[in-house]
Amino acid sequence: MVPQLARVVRSRADSHDVQTLQLKLEQGAWEGFVPGQFNMLSVFGVGEVPISFSGDPTDNSVIVHTVRAVGAVSTALAHLKKDAVVGLRGPYGVGWPMAETKGKDVIVVAGGLGLAPVRPVLYHILANRADHGQFTLLYGARSPSEILYAHELHSWKQRSDFHVDVTVDQGDAGWHGNVGVVTTLIPNATFNPANTLAIVCGPEIMMRFAAKALMAAGVPDTSIYLSMERNMKCG
Repeated sequence: MVPQLARVVRSRADSHDVQTLQLKLEQGAWEGFVPGQFNMLSVFGVGEVPISFSGDPTDNSVIVHTVRAVGAVSTALAHLKKDAVVGLRGPYGVGWPMAETKGKDVIVVAGGLGLAPVRPVLYHILANRADHGQFTLLYGARSPSEILYAHELHSWKQRSDFHVDVTVDQGDAGWHGNVGVVTTLIPNATFNPANTLAIVCGPEIMMRFAAKALMAAGVPDTSIYLSMERNMKCG
């Protein structure tokens, strides 16, 4: 229950209100996490909030969290500079069912900041690509300026074994991609519904409609996993 001390070794802006922090423990070695878990992060004098892991689960050299400034604590976290110290407790939570993805097609549907908690899933699949069938990432953001991890999305799109489709609710003059909610991408995705495991993360209403669209495409409801964080107020 007592927080460990961790220091910010890097802070990177991913949008106007989203920051990705890389942390290192002040003492001891970080023992890692399972994709889908979270830490309790505290800014002393402000408070504590749960924040999902968004880094590579095979890399224990840093602890990575992507934070959107929406409340007092998350805003304080998002404004931390290099060498700032935070409190850290965890990891906590039930991870995504990574063992069950082996030998299956995997489709990840993410909306907004929901890409952050599923990013470790993408790293896991890429590191174990031969163990999986078709892999598809469908991602929706409110606008082009709010797309997370744009550089990685671009590099993943270049892979022949990794299908990435991105949409925005509202485009701008420089946007030439899809416009519309992320669920509109599901009917055009390539996967075998009978042998597919789906991972969905994002706003609650988006997850509800994504699950309906996946079931309409033939994916069994028992093969659809959602991240439910209503009581945790995670973000």
